[in-house]
Amino acid sequence: MVYEAMLLFGIVFVSGFIFDVITQSKHALVLRHARMAWLFLVIGTYFVFCWSRSGQTLAMQTWRIKVVDLDGGKLPVVKAMVRYCLAWMWFLPAMALVYQLGLKQWPSMAVLAIGMAGWAYTARMDKQGQFLHDRWAKTRLIHIPAKIDPKATEED
Repeated sequence: MVYEAMLLFGIVFVSGFIFDVITQSKHALVLRHARMAWLFLVIGTYFVFCWSRSGQTLAMQTWRIKVVDLDGGKLPVVKAMVRYCLAWMWFLPAMALVYQLGLKQWPSMAVLAIGMAGWAYTARMDKQGQFLHDRWAKTRLIHIPAKIDPKATEED
């Protein structure tokens, strides 16, 4: 997730710049809700495109992880969209709690961290080690074994 966030930083930065140019906004809080909706769509487009095209984002390629349909096939666009929306469950319950309790600064970060850890724990409770949002979206993550180059293992 951290590696994915680093890659998304560039996408968010460029799309934020495009948003500012189009709307002529000079401050990040101007049109705040429109900006958040724009970023939600841009980030969603990145994930849906990658998942439905190859099953992998750039970070997933590095870690040799792939998202597939339950039958092991390629994800249809609609299923990738559902998975993207459900993946927000990593954050939404904790964010709702932070908002409801009016938490600020470090306490809000602690609640978010606990919420993310709780969501990650759902994979431990699943027999196949799948996250709850993958169960709901009827997708699964698979590990792709490293390709072994026979020429690289030969000794002359």
